[in-house]
Amino acid sequence: MTEEKIKRINELAHKSKSVGLTEEEKKEQAMLRQEFLQSVRMNLRAQLDNIDMQEKDGSIVNLGEKYGHKKRN
Repeated sequence: MTEEKIKRINELAHKSKSVGLTEEEKKEQAMLRQEFLQSVRMNLRAQLDNIDMQEKDGSIVNLGEKYGHKKRN
């Protein structure tokens, strides 16, 4: 997500609190919020896929491989 889109989300939020939004602006705000959430989820999944955990038996397991989100070469 670009800085411009994040700035636009914030502009719409401030306008919503002060004077209200038109129907078109409400749709734009909803679309931008969905895109933002998708971006956050994608970044979080990428971070979690790169976490390795040590099991009780001493073996190291990658969470992405264990739960099927990442395939190693």
